[in-house]
Amino acid sequence: MAIVKSKKADLMAKYKKVFEISLIVALALLIVAFKFFPDLKGSGIVTEGPQELFQVEQIDQTKQENRPPPPPKPPIPIEAPSSDVLEDIEIGDTEIDINEQIDAPPPPPKEDKKVVEEEPVYFVAVEEMPEPIGGIGEIQKKIVYPEIAKRAGVEGKVYVLAFVDESGNVTDAKIIKGIGAGCDEAALNAVKKTKFKPGKQRGKAVKVQVSIPVVFKLQ
Repeated sequence: MAIVKSKKADLMAKYKKVFEISLIVALALLIVAFKFFPDLKGSGIVTEGPQELFQVEQIDQTKQENRPPPPPKPPIPIEAPSSDVLEDIEIGDTEIDINEQIDAPPPPPKEDKKVVEEEPVYFVAVEEMPEPIGGIGEIQKKIVYPEIAKRAGVEGKVYVLAFVDESGNVTDAKIIKGIGAGCDEAALNAVKKTKFKPGKQRGKAVKVQVSIPVVFKLQ
């Protein structure tokens, strides 16, 4: 029994064969296109949807200042050894003649030794105190009343410290308490002119200082 093909089945077989040939040709064309035209890669891809625009701001590049390096430290001066050559020094003859007489140095000058006189020591109190020969009245006789004191009506006592030596002489006198108006000087003169009986200690005459009251009274 012979099989009779329908037109529809024959058309489907042709369509399948044509589709396979078309697919092979398309692939071949695509391969040739990618091989000989590489810029077309991805050109056909279009992204759908809204596209965000990015604005690129140009930022000024900051310039970094180059600071100058610190100044170098000054070099420490190092004293170079002197290149000067010392001159030759001639040394004289140092031989010593033993027999030669050497003059002795002169003696040092003699210092003038000043004789320091010791101040005499006067006793303040002794067994027998000095007394004016003739008593205090003898001193009063030698007093010359100053005219200034008379006119001013000055009266009173002048105390005189008399220094009497071993011979009974007054070597010095000082005012202990005065009344002024020339009376102090008059009392000193009267005491210095008076001879004293020297003071004695253990029977020996010694230097003694004694206080003498001199009275000034108007009559």
